[in-house]
Amino acid sequence: MIKYRKNIWEFANPNNFLRITNKITPFFIILTIITLSTGIIWGLFFTPEDYRQGSSVKIIYVHVPAAFLAINIYFMMFVTSVIWLIRRHHVSLIAAKSAAPIGFIMTLSAILTGAIWGKPIWGTYWAWDPRLTSFSILLMFYIGYISIWQTMKFSDKIADLSSWLCIIGSIFALMSRYAVFFWDQGLHQGASLSLDKKENIDDVFYFPLLLSMAGFVFLFLTLLVIKIKTEIQKRRLNILLSTGNT
Repeated sequence: MIKYRKNIWEFANPNNFLRITNKITPFFIILTIITLSTGIIWGLFFTPEDYRQGSSVKIIYVHVPAAFLAINIYFMMFVTSVIWLIRRHHVSLIAAKSAAPIGFIMTLSAILTGAIWGKPIWGTYWAWDPRLTSFSILLMFYIGYISIWQTMKFSDKIADLSSWLCIIGSIFALMSRYAVFFWDQGLHQGASLSLDKKENIDDVFYFPLLLSMAGFVFLFLTLLVIKIKTEIQKRRLNILLSTGNT
């Protein structure tokens, strides 16, 4: 059992972060394999076709988890960006930077799978539905955030710029989550999962979807931890090289 003080700010220390995550990463990998494979296989091969949507409903096991992560990864970036602006913890900045490419992939996956799912239901791959529109804008903010880090050399000013861009983009992450409540005329269906059991999908789809979502979450955590660790080691190497050159 990992012994550490119950203080989240310990993760702000790169050495503590590496020490703790080196121990928990294997568990994340195992949980990812178990939950993701079980949820996807159960959902794709052992659930019936929907009486209205047919077999196309099974794309839900990729679309819903991807959309869920697309929004919540951005919220995580929002929190870590605020931490950077207030407390100047580099690990929080690295966490936001590392999460962005994963969030971009999840957002793009949600849009593409939503288009494939929407064709037989709506008769078109795309409609300027409020949620689809806010998702496309959210994708642009992901691209903008990643572009800042790809094209500019690291400095505190660049870190501040990327953090403020992330904070502004969080408005569209919020809209992506609640667009169906703001605009009733949208084509997009209501939430597949809800605290109100009456609004949930049928149990035959519900439980494999929960497993699939858990698998996506553990996949994100695994990739995030690996990317943060790689970024920390990369920065240490760059410091050593620059010190050696001087």
